[in-house]
Amino acid sequence: MQKFHHESTNADHFWQDPQRQPIDDLCHQLELRAHTKYPMANFALCRAELRGINLVNRSSKQGYQLTNSDLYRANLENAHLFKLDLSGSSLMKANFTHANLHYANLSGCNLLGAKFTDAKIENVNWGACILQEQQAAKATTYVERIDFYEQAEEVYRNLRQTAENRGLFETAGAFFCKEMVMRRKQMPKYSVQRILSKLVEYFCGYGEHPNRVIGFSILLILLFAALYFFVGLSANGNITAFDTSISPLENTKHFFSALYFSVVTFTTLGYGDLVPIGIARALAALEAFLGSFTLALFVVVFVKKMTR
Repeated sequence: MQKFHHESTNADHFWQDPQRQPIDDLCHQLELRAHTKYPMANFALCRAELRGINLVNRSSKQGYQLTNSDLYRANLENAHLFKLDLSGSSLMKANFTHANLHYANLSGCNLLGAKFTDAKIENVNWGACILQEQQAAKATTYVERIDFYEQAEEVYRNLRQTAENRGLFETAGAFFCKEMVMRRKQMPKYSVQRILSKLVEYFCGYGEHPNRVIGFSILLILLFAALYFFVGLSANGNITAFDTSISPLENTKHFFSALYFSVVTFTTLGYGDLVPIGIARALAALEAFLGSFTLALFVVVFVKKMTR
């Protein structure tokens, strides 16, 4: 094999040529190229044997750049890639087993089939959405769009499992939400399953956001309070409702009475000091049902988050 020295490998066209001759001591030569601190872009490293390579820029707060490169099936097992910028690169089926990817930039990368077993992935920049999700949004045909969404679901599932194995449960939760969204977008657009999935996302973020359940509960309580305020409640034989003939202060008191009734109905306490009349009875029954369901949902979501 031809051996290439540091001076020859500085020429980027050498590294960008997928047809170049095999390089003796590839890891060392690539490390020397990285130490020049010039950005590395469009490097052809398909199937490269890079086990244990050290691409950590110890002399700077900024990591080395290895962007828009082809690392298809590259072996990066036990590699030291702290803060390495790999944005835009193809990491399809690359092996990052036991690699250190702390603070690495993997935004815009093709992560399909990438192996992150026991890799250190804390504070990795994955980007707002992965490559396949971006491609699905730009797809011009239904078949192509569904295919990209299936790939995106697979990638998010892989990342979720990796994060769970590392104990990064917040990160895993975010990936789980994205995984479910990708699954939903494969369903027929106006199907019942897709609509229900969207509602679950809104109400509780697929079980990852208890605060959404709280927000939904508050909105329901306020909505029903406004309805009771206008349709009226009975308090010891007196009607408590909006009335243009009384002062704003009295109307405000009536609204807070309606709000109080809404809270005790939502929580199914029902003290009996205020009684629904007319259509308010149907509203109270509906709110009690929604309240029971929402409180049960909150318990499930909260327990799920706390027991991880």
